[in-house]
Amino acid sequence: MAGLFESAGGGGAAIALEELEVSILRSLEVGILQLIGPGPGGDGGDPLAALFAEGPSETPANPVLARLFPDAYGDPAEPADEESRAAAGEFRRYTELDLRARKREDALHVVRTLDRLSGGGVLKLDPADCQRWLGALNDLRLTLGVQLEVGEDDDELYELPDEDDRKPLVMAYLWLGALQETLLEAIVD
Repeated sequence: MAGLFESAGGGGAAIALEELEVSILRSLEVGILQLIGPGPGGDGGDPLAALFAEGPSETPANPVLARLFPDAYGDPAEPADEESRAAAGEFRRYTELDLRARKREDALHVVRTLDRLSGGGVLKLDPADCQRWLGALNDLRLTLGVQLEVGEDDDELYELPDEDDRKPLVMAYLWLGALQETLLEAIVD
């Protein structure tokens, strides 16, 4: 896999993706969509249900979802006190549904963009597309990072033997990091 982003000028970017790369990215994004789930009112997107819906007030039990939707108050490394927990719950109640919707829309946008590349090819993104792709790539990296339990001193993850079951996830994690980095570089050129 060699596809990395290059500047397309004007804040846009382009990338040549092979069929396998398209398939991997699409599969990962579909996984994010399944993890996040449908919005209020289900897949039909009942506008009345969405208008009156309030989000959850508790941190998600799933560690990946907790990383994608972290508490807004308190130190993540410390146990939360009652005041921080209450403030985080109140903030979450009014913001998480919008954040979930944005993450869902970004992932769906990437899937639809990739669907235009049947069999691989050159993908050109305008500045708005680039922003959505950056968000979606970040969510993928956070997800894989939690699954791999990536920490600050995890050099051993980068030297795994081929037989290790985590090796494909580490390779995807590193590739997504390169995509994210080159996309950022492309849009600032």
